[in-house]
Amino acid sequence: MRERTIELETGEGSLPLFITHPEEGGPHPTVIFFMDALGIREELRDMARRIGTVGYYVMLGNLFWREGGVSFDPKLLPTTDPEMMRINHATTHAMVLADTAAMLAFAAGDPAARDPVGTVGYCMGGRHAYAAAGTFENVAAMASLHAGFQVTDRPDSAHLLTRNIKAECYFGFAEGDPLSPPEHQKIIADACAQWGVPHRLETYPAQHGFTFPERFCYDKPSAERAWERVFALFDRRLR
Repeated sequence: MRERTIELETGEGSLPLFITHPEEGGPHPTVIFFMDALGIREELRDMARRIGTVGYYVMLGNLFWREGGVSFDPKLLPTTDPEMMRINHATTHAMVLADTAAMLAFAAGDPAARDPVGTVGYCMGGRHAYAAAGTFENVAAMASLHAGFQVTDRPDSAHLLTRNIKAECYFGFAEGDPLSPPEHQKIIADACAQWGVPHRLETYPAQHGFTFPERFCYDKPSAERAWERVFALFDRRLR
């Protein structure tokens, strides 16, 4: 495996970007990994590596670079930490989509990467992965895991972009997650059906954040099933 961290110029500033991909057999399909609201940490880099080892060019950007690249300790902080939530909401779709465009432009010029593109996001990142699929036509697969705020009353709500999606979409929800209640799940399912988007929605018997090994809420059986779903989706759509 090869990996590096670069400072990617976006036109607004510099985005710290972790890239990992196999050493041989390229070019590889591109996967953009959208972080959760705890920020960049080794736990996320390890998850990116896991995707890379099965044959993908993975890009993990620090979406909090406008806030100084802050991160929060997953072992110490509650999910309701007010500063974390402030930055979560301050990091808008417009910002993240601009960052995504810069990442895609970089990948297009890297001989190790190729289309089609997959997006995957966790918690905060789930809504950004969803919005990216509704914005960039070369996204062929989208996975959103225990995401929050995918449906809002704002004009930039991710679900409103469903009409533009060309990708197959997977949504993995946590049971009883207040950030993705059943009524939001129904809105997403209805939007996918209305616009003919291939999709699967699944609810896991686990808490919000269940995929992260260092979190108190980690549920290994559910996390491994989620990995199975994501890899099957990417294999169908990106190979």
